Amino acid sequence: MQRNISFKLLPSEAANDQLIKKAVIDALSVSPTSLSGYKIQKKSIDARGQKVVIHFTVTAYINEPPQTHDFFSPQFKAPDTHGKKVIIVGAGPAGLFAALKLLEAGIKPIIIERGKDVRSRRRDLATLNKEGILNTESNYCFGEGGAGTYSDGKLYTRSSKRGDIQRILKLFVHFGAPDPILYEAHPHIGTNKLPGIITAMRECIINNGGEIHFEKKLIDFCVSGNRITGIHTADGDTLTGNAIILATGHSARDIFCLLQQKNWHIEAKPFALGVRIEHPQALIDGIQYHCAVRDKYLPPASYSLVQQVNNYGVFSFCMCPGGIIAPASTSPNELVVNGWSPSKRNNPFANSGMVAEVKDEALAKNPLFKNAVNKNDPLRFMHFQQMVEKDSFTAGGGKFVAPAQRMPDFIKKKISSTLPVNSYLTGVKSAAVHEILPSFLSQALNGALQIFGKKMKGYLTNEALLVATESRTSSPVRIPRNAGTLQHPQISNLYPCGEGAGYAGGIVSAAMDGERVANAVIHSL
Repeated sequence: MQRNISFKLLPSEAANDQLIKKAVIDALSVSPTSLSGYKIQKKSIDARGQKVVIHFTVTAYINEPPQTHDFFSPQFKAPDTHGKKVIIVGAGPAGLFAALKLLEAGIKPIIIERGKDVRSRRRDLATLNKEGILNTESNYCFGEGGAGTYSDGKLYTRSSKRGDIQRILKLFVHFGAPDPILYEAHPHIGTNKLPGIITAMRECIINNGGEIHFEKKLIDFCVSGNRITGIHTADGDTLTGNAIILATGHSARDIFCLLQQKNWHIEAKPFALGVRIEHPQALIDGIQYHCAVRDKYLPPASYSLVQQVNNYGVFSFCMCPGGIIAPASTSPNELVVNGWSPSKRNNPFANSGMVAEVKDEALAKNPLFKNAVNKNDPLRFMHFQQMVEKDSFTAGGGKFVAPAQRMPDFIKKKISSTLPVNSYLTGVKSAAVHEILPSFLSQALNGALQIFGKKMKGYLTNEALLVATESRTSSPVRIPRNAGTLQHPQISNLYPCGEGAGYAGGIVSAAMDGERVANAVIHSL
């Protein structure tokens, strides 16, 4: 017999397998010998009360053999040498999971990636972090695994209607991720572990008949009538395929420009922009766990904040406990920051994006922007994004030094006389962040931070640092697709996919969209 039960334990108890087992027995009211085993289905931290507790939901096995592990093993079919083949542009989660799904159907995927493999990519990141020298094709956004590889590795999504989240998580485990991601409320792999998992996926794709080509950049499409037949690459190659999956990510602005030049339909998509905020992790722990020192059995604390100010939504984004702020630029004179955490989340700082909505009405009110861009331009939000990133780079003084400001000084609209020790790898410079951001963004953030300081006592502190600019929250462009076929409405056999096309907002949702698009391709071939 199987029974699903729920219970809660103190953190120290939750770290002890014997005490978890005892809690299961007590909840069932059965003898210890009757319990054959149990499987954790969900585990989450509840810090709402004065005492922090861990909630468990488990399946208990009574007088029957336990099924404590999901034996999930995808079956890949070697493609026919002369069979169908699909070109996938981009080796991020959307592209990789699309390739894996195609291989399950025996269709050959050919992935091209403008950046480098994860190992080579790491060297370029080191040069950027230490010397402020950017490789425009190999950085925190471009390269094997996409932006997610070196952006914390969160596997949490609310996009449950887009696909099977558990299947995606099980595939990650299949390729080397730890089992707890299957039941933790906010699963996380860590930037240090993701490269190995991505490498395992690549090896699987190649070993099962697929191809992956690095440092190979799309520059144009091969089109016959309204039907796409292949692509041209920067190194002079022409690749043909039965379908093209366009999974280039939210930072491939050249692709958006290419589509516009061809008069292929694209749409402006509102997004969010702001700063990355960093606190000492111990301070966030104290606020969230109501303690002077975090219990050793608890992980570093996180937070999630949202507020409406002046009709603009302000919200925290990609919160990284025990994390690091890193330069995520893709162009030499534009400054973008992002955050990540290693698997242990053991760095002394906590950082989070804090961003506000960017909508058409805001652009119309912005004196620096309203006359510079056509209000009907589908790339208008992208141009706005670039404008703020360039202003941030100029304010930092070059080499991706970031303008920064203490939180109380941002609210008081004054430049900080000193800046706290922080994690940003290329260095910070005291600057008027409140002026670098467009006024509507600055005002929205100002109001929200004051409210957050009341919601989280201690959040508004002189120890908190605002670093500009957090701007790659999502794509500022949507590439439309037919709701049924998932093909572009003008160009057949072209499948916009993932975060860059405007259909995902993180690793898991991008992976699910990759599988969804691959299924559409499979059914069309």
